[in-house]
Amino acid sequence: MKRSDPRRGVVLMTVLWSIALLSALAMAAAVTFRGFAGVMAVERDRVQADALLSAGIETAAGIIDTLGDAPLMDIETRVNLATGSARLRLNDEGGRIDIGRAPAAVLAALLQSVGAPEAAANNLAQRIVERRYPRNAARPDPALRSAKTAAKPPAAGQPFSDVRQLLLIPGMAPEWVAAIEPLTTVFGGETINPLTAPRGVIAALPGVDKDQVEAFLRARRSSPADVDRLSRMVGAAQQYLAVKPPRVASVELMAELVDGYAAAARSVIVVLPQDSQPYRVLVWTPVPSPRRL
Repeated sequence: MKRSDPRRGVVLMTVLWSIALLSALAMAAAVTFRGFAGVMAVERDRVQADALLSAGIETAAGIIDTLGDAPLMDIETRVNLATGSARLRLNDEGGRIDIGRAPAAVLAALLQSVGAPEAAANNLAQRIVERRYPRNAARPDPALRSAKTAAKPPAAGQPFSDVRQLLLIPGMAPEWVAAIEPLTTVFGGETINPLTAPRGVIAALPGVDKDQVEAFLRARRSSPADVDRLSRMVGAAQQYLAVKPPRVASVELMAELVDGYAAAARSVIVVLPQDSQPYRVLVWTPVPSPRRL
């Protein structure tokens, strides 16, 4: 009887192990390729979404430039490209209360309008004004600014680069800052544009009551060109108002690709006559988890 060669078993096992190893490598390569393809798809979507957001900013700057002296208030539009669409909403920063330049009386009235007691509001307003002097200027707190925020340094007499820096003022309650944030800016001026000021800003002016606010808003809707009449309707508070062409605007952006990928951002841009650039981005803040258009 012929005996089997034991080397055949060794060769067979070697072949089987080689086949198994090659199969494992093939599976690993397939998984790696799928992962790489997924990463590339996400990166492609991000780049295309950023391009849509940039197109939105370009459109916003064009709108501001073409408005001239016309008021800029809650303008919405959409940009459609082959890769998707971007929705944008613009508002005039000049219609808000500039925390670094507004008079103390306006700041105190603003704080009282969101619940601060009169004594506390007056004290805080004075502390804010004191920070406008170099010897009292506070150093910005990096924790209060987005890592992707590209704001210009505060100008002379403007100690704030972000409204949230009011939290650095001793005695300031976080809920007051949160409440006034939609009504305030650091890119405005000493006066407020009455043609673009939101309801909350008009209501926060010193000495303006609810009836005056409603009458003012009705008159602005019906006769926005009659600025003198509008100003007189708020009584003594008219000293804090001045019409000015829109130059700095806040822009809310939402982009969505055709495959459903979405991205959003908030920005502040400035358009100046005879500037070397068509517009400048003062603030750019990505917004996480955007809602779909």
